[in-house]
Amino acid sequence: MPATMKALLLKQHGDVSDLVVVDDYPVPTADAGHVVIRVGASSFNYHDVFTVKGMPGIKVPMPVIIGLDMAGEITELGDGVEGWSIGDRVLVNPLYPNKGLMGEMLDGGMAQYCKVSAGQLIRMPDKVSFVDAASLPVAYGTAHRMLVTHKTVKAGDKVLILGASGGVGTGCVMLAKQMGCEVIACAGSEDKMARLKELGADHVVNYRETDFSKWAIEKYGKPQRRTYEGGVDVVINFTGGDTWAPSLKCVKRGGSILTCGATAGHDPKEDLRYIWSFELKIIGSNSFYDDDLSALMDMIQEGALKPVVDKELPLEEAAEGLRMIRDREVMGKIVVTP
Repeated sequence: MPATMKALLLKQHGDVSDLVVVDDYPVPTADAGHVVIRVGASSFNYHDVFTVKGMPGIKVPMPVIIGLDMAGEITELGDGVEGWSIGDRVLVNPLYPNKGLMGEMLDGGMAQYCKVSAGQLIRMPDKVSFVDAASLPVAYGTAHRMLVTHKTVKAGDKVLILGASGGVGTGCVMLAKQMGCEVIACAGSEDKMARLKELGADHVVNYRETDFSKWAIEKYGKPQRRTYEGGVDVVINFTGGDTWAPSLKCVKRGGSILTCGATAGHDPKEDLRYIWSFELKIIGSNSFYDDDLSALMDMIQEGALKPVVDKELPLEEAAEGLRMIRDREVMGKIVVTP
């Protein structure tokens, strides 16, 4: 292996324009219990925007290579690593034991090589590409855990998805549709709405022009407190902010609101009356596990799932890709091939 490599570095908190690509970053070596992979693909998530900006209570060591999600080929084995060989194709679970997330608390995937703990490795099926695998962990893994692992939706449910055009959102649209749900996908442009219909959404709503909650009530009826008529069965809301209170108003009695994040604000206006009056269930889902990622790769292998990739970019254009995510110009995932 070479002594140095290209990498996308965060040297100080600020804007995505402050990220720099260097070509002289030291290539890591595999110490005990670790491997080095040649990164085949790495994908961005909205979490990377927060990492660049800085988050209260989280001290990111600088400089750091950003990028949580990655897949690649093992090029070096450290002492004590068993069950793996040089050349194996692997997806990396970005949660590093006892330290935190790759791309935040230690170097991540936006580089030509990366050192990871052997315990983070998940074997890739033959028909799964690096690009598809690297799209999975934070976005599709989170969606899979929230919908499938927790068994929160079932065939016939009316499921309204906010932020449907992003990574988690597209994953939710496809998984909910595969499970036999009636899917209402909310997005901010006509182009995104058209593409969501192509993914299988039964209905699309432009949230910039239409109040999604009023739309749902007009479509399905006003939720009733004494019967189970009106409203949708499930709202998937990982945006928070000013979308939270309207979400409460359009869910049927006994229905659920699923949440796995708060990209528009974590401290929204609340109205507890809706929760008790309509016996609502607020269900949180955090992160993902290896079994979620393995299940998703099996679906890709079988042709049942194809991650939505908006753009594949070289490392030199990676910062622009993250800007597009920040400014919500993306449908699905941005994947970088270092």
